[in-house]
Amino acid sequence: MLKDIFMGLSQNQFLNSAAKKYGLKMGAQSVVAGTNIEETIKSIKELNAHGISCTVDNLGEFVFKEEEATEAKEQILKVIEAIHENQVDAHISLKPTQLGLDIDYHFCLSNLREIVDLASKYDMHINFDMEDYGHLQPSFDLLDELSKEYNNIGTVIQAYFFRAEEDIQMYKNYRLRIVKGAYKETEQVAYQDKKDIDRNFIKLIEYHLLNGKFTSIATHDHNIINHVKEFVKKNEIPNDKFEFQMLYGFRKDMQLQLAKEGYNFCTYVPFGKDWYGYFMRRLAERPQNLNLVAKQVFTKKTNTVIGVAAGAFLLGRLTKKKNKK
Repeated sequence: MLKDIFMGLSQNQFLNSAAKKYGLKMGAQSVVAGTNIEETIKSIKELNAHGISCTVDNLGEFVFKEEEATEAKEQILKVIEAIHENQVDAHISLKPTQLGLDIDYHFCLSNLREIVDLASKYDMHINFDMEDYGHLQPSFDLLDELSKEYNNIGTVIQAYFFRAEEDIQMYKNYRLRIVKGAYKETEQVAYQDKKDIDRNFIKLIEYHLLNGKFTSIATHDHNIINHVKEFVKKNEIPNDKFEFQMLYGFRKDMQLQLAKEGYNFCTYVPFGKDWYGYFMRRLAERPQNLNLVAKQVFTKKTNTVIGVAAGAFLLGRLTKKKNKK
């Protein structure tokens, strides 16, 4: 129920607009690195000082106009230039929908090509973040097309999808980030039980560690992290073949500890004013995250906004069920 609430909130365009208007004071100042490039570079430098690299995400939701996609592209190009000029240890994560996938495939491809081309000149990696199932294959198609020209791109494999094992075998020669999955998907395409998802997650991680190019293991779960530590030791997998990844603002002590232990560590660094959908999906993905940030994040205003929205969302669900009867 709690996961459904947060997923419902993440898709609420009214609240997304309100979040942009009121800024990070409304609720996510500790899990978003900044609202502009200057603040974000400062956050990256602070992480780099602890031996932590970064992947930077220019946040954005509900992009259905060409001018919005073009604006997002220009912002990402500026981030690439800033990373290069400041010589910080960082690369880019991006979502194809933010660059026009819901508008026109070829328009999106053109925007992506411009980004990947600039990054290639600076020997910088670009990671294609995967979204919901409806965008899954088109995103792979974009990756396939650009792979004909560039070798500085990779993507994400989501463990809750039934097709994930087939996908990871197909893309084993790519740098891959492996995650559990953060969207609400149907039982026709994805595992619903946490145990099944965890089991597949570990299976995919082990496969890519043994057979893949480079593995980014994205999890806050210390049990899985400990399992990976034992697995790489047992199979003599060198540290330069993988990294652990966590989200900015979550489990900071563990991030620092893993870097201190000598493991490659990368923090997923989101920035921008369009933080709302991202933040709600993080809470839906792992409701325990609410406990990790509650003291730092939630103001009375935030509690009110989320409480009203959650009530409206639940009322809508109940009304829908009643109408079905």
